[in-house]
Amino acid sequence: MSDMGVISADSHMTEPGDLWVERLDRKFRDNAPRVIRKETSTGSTFGAPYVFVGPGFHPLTVAGVFAAGRSGDELREHMRHGYEAARPSGWDPVERLKDQDLDGVSAEVLYASLGIALLSMIDTDLQQACMRVYNDWLAEFCSHAPNRLAGIGLFSLSSLPDVSAIEHCAKKGLKGILVLASNAIEFPYSDERFDPLWRLAAETGMPISLHKPLVSGMSLTPFMPSPADLQIHCIHIVEQCITRLVYGGVFERFPNLKVVSAENDVGWFPNWVHRLDHVYSKMGNPRPRLPLKPSDYVRRNVWATFQDDPLGPATWKFFGEDNYMWASDFPHADSTFPNSVKTIGENFSGVPAEVRQKIVFSNANKLYRLGLN
Repeated sequence: MSDMGVISADSHMTEPGDLWVERLDRKFRDNAPRVIRKETSTGSTFGAPYVFVGPGFHPLTVAGVFAAGRSGDELREHMRHGYEAARPSGWDPVERLKDQDLDGVSAEVLYASLGIALLSMIDTDLQQACMRVYNDWLAEFCSHAPNRLAGIGLFSLSSLPDVSAIEHCAKKGLKGILVLASNAIEFPYSDERFDPLWRLAAETGMPISLHKPLVSGMSLTPFMPSPADLQIHCIHIVEQCITRLVYGGVFERFPNLKVVSAENDVGWFPNWVHRLDHVYSKMGNPRPRLPLKPSDYVRRNVWATFQDDPLGPATWKFFGEDNYMWASDFPHADSTFPNSVKTIGENFSGVPAEVRQKIVFSNANKLYRLGLN
């Protein structure tokens, strides 16, 4: 195991709290997203004092984005801290490579942390300016070691049909694009108004990621009255999004499109793939009629990441050998850092070495064209 190549296909940045305040054009700076310290009227802090705030999204607790595998009482205590408790590898590429070596990881695919909240912003001009700032900062970070630091840029669906921001990301060397995964958007992802996005992504070879939605931005309901309920539910939003891409004929129209389900686990994938075919076969006159089985599109066009999900690798004979990608989720609370190699050994017990190597290394290396041996 010590000589095994490992790529984390879903890791995260720790954006500086003043990133947008410092880098946005002056006309946007008064409304720039930023990290603040919450205080009571008496000046004492309460709960998790440091939060990321901005127009149009729910405040996001900062300490959670660099909790690095903590749970229970340790996590609760950690949430009271600020950036002094963070590993500097979240913003320093030199330190990032050191943490990769410490964790036995060869390379990482890097998603936003605080920046994911930008996907929910309502002010389109401000949102696009904020995403441009993040994408440029991320590209600077990844340029330190392009084969080991693969950045995923942010794209606003409200920009459509303009996709120049994606072209900008490609020119900057970013490896993929993250868009909003939602079951509450005005049009389904199969609507032709999304076609400029799918077309350019297919032409450039840049995978489009649908990341697990932020629970902090979801509302509690009588049916889901706790954050734990929302955590169970949220992965199915991405399932619904990809189902629409399959049944709506998007993968038929754009056969070179690559879509990634990020941080939504994979144990459910085989049953979902089976049901896609089963349900479709029962439809008397499906629209559109697909020339391939729905499962064939998933196998050809969809990849999925997971970090600590032993059920996923165990189903490799049915699905996943060429589609699953292991991830550490560093530096988030779900992270397997610094014990990723040990976790891989436990999760892949009984899985052939050649299959394991695809899932923990080769699939991501090929998808993101990292060129690692």
